[in-house]
Order: sequence, then C-alpha cells, then structure tokens
Amino acid sequence: MKIGILQTGQAPEPLRATPGDYPVLFERLLDGQGFTFRSWLVEAMEFPASILDADGWLITGSRHGAYEDHPFIPPLEQFVRDALAAHLPVVGICFGHQIMAQALGGKVEKFAGGWAVGAQEYDFGGRSLTLNAWHQDQVITPPDGAQTLARNDFCAHAALGYGANGFSVQAHPEFGDDFIAGLIETRGRGLVPAHLLDEAQAHLGAARDADVVARMIGAHFRQAAEAGTEPS
Repeated sequence: MKIGILQTGQAPEPLRATPGDYPVLFERLLDGQGFTFRSWLVEAMEFPASILDADGWLITGSRHGAYEDHPFIPPLEQFVRDALAAHLPVVGICFGHQIMAQALGGKVEKFAGGWAVGAQEYDFGGRSLTLNAWHQDQVITPPDGAQTLARNDFCAHAALGYGANGFSVQAHPEFGDDFIAGLIETRGRGLVPAHLLDEAQAHLGAARDADVVARMIGAHFRQAAEAGTEPS
C-alpha cells in the first residue's frame, strides 16, 4: 500500500539530517507495516497530480497556522475534501489534524490556554496513552459528524474520526525524545514559556505510546482502503 505524505512544513535545519525531516520521521514510525511512501512538499506548492497518486494520504505537522493566509492552504483543504469524498484514507497529525477539521467546517484557533510541549497524557476512549506534543493551536469546534476519539483537560479534541476514512491526532507520535530536545533548542527558546520547556526536558522518556498510535494509523489505512474497494 502506497502512502502519500503531504509535507506542510519542515523540521528545523539542524534536525533534518538527524533525527530527520518530517517524512523520514513518519516512514520510521510506520516501518514494518508493509507500506511504501512518496512525499510532496505541499508547503512549497508541490501537490500530487491526482488524489489517486497514492492509496492513502498522511498530512504532517507545520509551524504554520491552519487559519493563516498561505498559498498552499486552500488547495490542501480541497485535496482533503476530494480524497475523503473518494473514500480514500486520510490521516492528519498536529497541523494535519487541524487542517482536516478546518477543511470540513470545523474551527481552529490559537488556544488561549497556551502551549503543550513534550510528553502529554491522553484519554483514548478509556485507554491512557502518553505521546509527545508541540502545539499552541487547537481544534476548538470539530466539524459536523466528526467523532472525538481522544482528549485531555488541556485539549478537548485530541483525536478525531471521520467515518471510515478520516483519522487525525493532535499529538506527534512521530516525534521521539531526540526531536523534542532539538525543538526545545531550535524553536522553543524565546517562543514557548521557559517553565514549559524545562518541564518537557524533565519528562523526556515519558512519551512511551507512539507505537500504539502507529498501529492505529496503520490499521486505519488498511481498513479504510479495504472498505473503499468493496462493491457498493
């Protein structure tokens, strides 16, 4: 199964070689599940020619806000709508989570409660999972018909489901401790409150459930693709 990665931003330059840029992190996260990958840097307006250029689509994180005025955002929103309408599986992570919600009529805002950085605990339908996060923006109002699949006291809509085809997560299962440590130094200082960065550093090693979410993502891709090929 071929997964198309829609890259909506880039890792800080010092991190692109090691641990790697966003597509590399996702390929590593989903390794061993039988997928092949191709990436498009949609941030630079490099889009697939067709929604059929891959069997499923994954939208990465970004330093941009989904509500900001960037040339790539309107065509990306249309791509999301077209892919889901065609019953193709779509997965969004962080910015990808937000842009999927916005594309389908939800509301994304810079959260008044501030930042979530480093290890965070989420309730996935009664199952507690700890994942790394790095965000201030949030989905404030999900689209009509979306199902909230995970939450915590800070983030009310930490994962969303869109029927059989759409699945998105606010946290970053692809971010290991090395990447979080790198973000603290390259993007965090002077932007994120120092006490939150100190707390994130103190809890490096606590985000231990990325593999669980990796399996959720893989299962979503396979099940949605199989459902989409069944006779109607």
